[in-house]
Amino acid sequence: MSDGHTPSGGSARLNTGVAHNARVWNYWIGGKDNYEVDQQVGEHVAGMFPIIRDIARADRDFLGRAVRFVAEERGVRQFLDIGTGLPTADNTHEIAQRVAPDSRIVYVDNDPIVLVHARTLLTGTHEGVTAYIDADVHDPDAIVERAAQTLDFTEPVAVMMLGILNFVLDYDEAREIVRRVLAAVPSGSHLVLTHPTFDSELGGEGQIPAMKFWNENATPPITARSGTDIAAFFEGLELLEPGMVSCSQWRAADSPAAVPQYGAVAVKP
Repeated sequence: MSDGHTPSGGSARLNTGVAHNARVWNYWIGGKDNYEVDQQVGEHVAGMFPIIRDIARADRDFLGRAVRFVAEERGVRQFLDIGTGLPTADNTHEIAQRVAPDSRIVYVDNDPIVLVHARTLLTGTHEGVTAYIDADVHDPDAIVERAAQTLDFTEPVAVMMLGILNFVLDYDEAREIVRRVLAAVPSGSHLVLTHPTFDSELGGEGQIPAMKFWNENATPPITARSGTDIAAFFEGLELLEPGMVSCSQWRAADSPAAVPQYGAVAVKP
């Protein structure tokens, strides 16, 4: 359904009486940074849609493979991770700086719990830079403006949008967010994206009732999209092999089962 990323506005800030995506996602992947209400909603959603835990793990594993690929094979040294989620093992900066210690990473989130954890736990190498922005995905211009204080936008940037655009309910707005951010980065930059789908070929039909329950009982509201609509986020970019596939199968070493969450990496020409 998501990736623990938290683009919602003020109503979710420090409200521990309502299940919140970053914390429920943390619960699904076995973390400890969640409350009873998050566990209750997480269990109910998992009962309706048991594959959700597989999606959570697959999305996290995709992050690792994608960051390594972009850093090792594409030579990118700057990462703009929009919608950080609660820190777990092998976060973006750890993977990137393992490949290249001088990598620069800017995390973006607007959940105060996420930001407190990020500032405490996400410390990088001496050679590189790890910074944090309290900003909303719905305000891409502010994200770009503040990220430019840390990142050099004359050099390629990997823009990471993992499980974040599913919280932008208006499709045209979601596409415009991608366009605005990608317009600010130069040729050779990459878009790394995952997004839940209701496409039946990936087993996504169960997303619809599970998301309906979520939207009635948790925050922020969420939506799945068709593969066709998700592919349009990459308009004007060059999809890199293997293209847009289930995120569990993207450059996977074995042959894992598909999950109803697309993943892809593309480069800006």
